[in-house]
Amino acid sequence: MGKKRVMLPASEVDLTAVKYIPENIQAPHLTGFGLKLFVKLAEAPVVGSLIMDYMKNQNGVVEMLRNTVIPEPPMFKPEFPPQEPEPCVSLLEEDGKPQDRVDIALKCLPYYDPASNWSSDLTAPFRYWKIRDYAHAYRLKLTTPSVVAERFISAMEEFDAKNPTAPLLISFKPDEVRKQAAASTQRFEEGNPLSILDGIFVAIKDDIDLYPHTTKGATTWLHEVYEVEKDGISVSRIRSCGVILVGKANMHELGLGTTGNNPNYGTTRNPHAPERYTGGSSSGPAAIVASGLCSAALGTDGGGSVRIPSSLCGVVGLKTTYGRTDISGSLCDSGTVEIIGPITATVEDAILVYAAILGSSPANRISLKPALPCIPTLSSNESLDVLGSLRLGKYTEWFNDVFSTEISDKCNDVLNQLSKKYGSKTIEIAIPELHEMRTAHIVSIGSESLCSLNPKVEDGKGVRLTYDTRTNLAFFRSFSASDYVAAQCLRRRIMYYHMEIFKNVDVIVTPTTGMTAPIIPPSALSDGETNMQVSGNLMRFILAGNLLGLPAISVPVGYDKQGLPIGIQLIGRPWCEASILRLAAAIEENCSAPKKKPLQFYDILKGN
Repeated sequence: MGKKRVMLPASEVDLTAVKYIPENIQAPHLTGFGLKLFVKLAEAPVVGSLIMDYMKNQNGVVEMLRNTVIPEPPMFKPEFPPQEPEPCVSLLEEDGKPQDRVDIALKCLPYYDPASNWSSDLTAPFRYWKIRDYAHAYRLKLTTPSVVAERFISAMEEFDAKNPTAPLLISFKPDEVRKQAAASTQRFEEGNPLSILDGIFVAIKDDIDLYPHTTKGATTWLHEVYEVEKDGISVSRIRSCGVILVGKANMHELGLGTTGNNPNYGTTRNPHAPERYTGGSSSGPAAIVASGLCSAALGTDGGGSVRIPSSLCGVVGLKTTYGRTDISGSLCDSGTVEIIGPITATVEDAILVYAAILGSSPANRISLKPALPCIPTLSSNESLDVLGSLRLGKYTEWFNDVFSTEISDKCNDVLNQLSKKYGSKTIEIAIPELHEMRTAHIVSIGSESLCSLNPKVEDGKGVRLTYDTRTNLAFFRSFSASDYVAAQCLRRRIMYYHMEIFKNVDVIVTPTTGMTAPIIPPSALSDGETNMQVSGNLMRFILAGNLLGLPAISVPVGYDKQGLPIGIQLIGRPWCEASILRLAAAIEENCSAPKKKPLQFYDILKGN
């Protein structure tokens, strides 16, 4: 019967008999002249199709999407079964004021005395200032938002003078920052701050609208065809809380990459090792938080783009359930895998920012029927009991498929400490069809990105994109309509498997990435690079969050022998952000290694 393969219905697959097969991605690593030549050939009418067909055949894409009978009907966006309410939480009102939600979230946090840390000596272990530290300093007039703003502006001037260029922000208006800081300073002088977030410095990724800045998606031209008339919804919500929005953060062009490489403006460097990548595509947001210059940043996550750079830079990255945040006013507002999420220095700061920006769009409330958003009440003694009852799913062979065993060892240590301290149980699981999940994700995000971009690249603007972006787009153009439908059939199968797994576990635990921060090849700085092996290592564990729309968070847990950060990922049931935030806070407080001060760090609060 030829090459035809017939899949069993997902409901008939024996999850206990699943065999793990490591990834083996077949694709060249190209930089410089080789990359330019490859792009020229890939974009050629006939030769390009042959190249892309060959690459897809080498990686089993054609067999999976065109030669396989998939019995499930397509699922064109995540569909979630009803979930049990989470215990020990405080409910938040989607239609209420963001400031009110933040106030409720603040009351859920455990006791913390900023005064003791403010007065600590310089020999104390390194720690990031929390949002509550800034609020304490402002309220006691130990400093003002305007004073901090001047330190921030000086740091940006220092970055602009670097050679080679490695900008954190690609759109920055110092006078706009001063204006916001002056307004915040006046509110504190009058005793009327808008919320605990008032005067907190926040960066916005360059694919989310922030008025009066342009949105370029880190291209050189998108602002010529894309007009920004107001803030994106998430930005307007956090702005109403009094934050100081510092500008548009650097990113991998159009979000189509995992390293953060950007020849257009300069590649953002990892604060822990400037010769290495930050991870992408939210490279600037992660680096600006890790450098101490912002307490928080908003990024987008369509393929790990919040979690990957957070892991590589040693900070916290929250990917919410699909539809939990309104992505209107962003370049990804028509996709089915993307969300807008916070990157912060600590878990409690992620909780505060999440409370500010959450709220489903009217369309998603109808189609997704989201459960009421909630925050874990970490201030309650019952929270410890909830931690003790958690069942943590671990797919050991997948968990251990990492570039260095230091990553899996650190993450295993965390699981052991959770068991010892709280009594939580680790349960062995198996997840079928991980290769199919990777293929379904790349077809979904690639096809949707191309559909959104096509109207914008008329009149030859496509050739003004970077070479690695053009490589990705050439690959995406090779997908057919039937490929997209087949990918959505796979999405339904893989959703079924995960919902079955979640009947026995509360959270799935993995390393965030399969490798720590990769070195930046010097030849990649001017023209970019394509390296699918690195992308495979960085994306290995993150795809369920995007293809299936599940909530996930990356929490730093330590460092490898080179001092590079390692992150652990927690994947939750749909709408169960509170569960992963509770567990993340426990890991941060009791199970992670002491933090190391990044080589690139600025104390803009104290000015030390």
